[in-house]
Amino acid sequence: MKKWLIITGAIGIILLIIAINSKFYYPALPIDTMSKKEVIDSLQFKDMIKIGTDLENEWYMTKMDQRMAKNKIKDMIQEEEWKFRNYDGNGLFFEKKNQTLIASTQMWTGNYVLVNVPVAWKK
Repeated sequence: MKKWLIITGAIGIILLIIAINSKFYYPALPIDTMSKKEVIDSLQFKDMIKIGTDLENEWYMTKMDQRMAKNKIKDMIQEEEWKFRNYDGNGLFFEKKNQTLIASTQMWTGNYVLVNVPVAWKK
């Protein structure tokens, strides 16, 4: 009986360690190019990382509050000659040659901000 309890306990501890290490408890990412664990680990060394691109958007993740994330995105997009117009909620509005670009931010968890920028921003 004790043997089975020890084996069951050891298996339970191993499964718990695997579950915590995989970051399963974080919300799903909008794109499947990186795992949640890879994103979190990468943000230990950088302020912001690109987590992937789909047909319409580039996705970034940053480990800072939303205000700081908005300033970082604003600076990044302005480097491509887009002129910042205004904030509206979680959206940042830019203009360039009669085109409008809207980048949006949202809290992914309490510590991380997910950023969505249309792919047209680098053209």
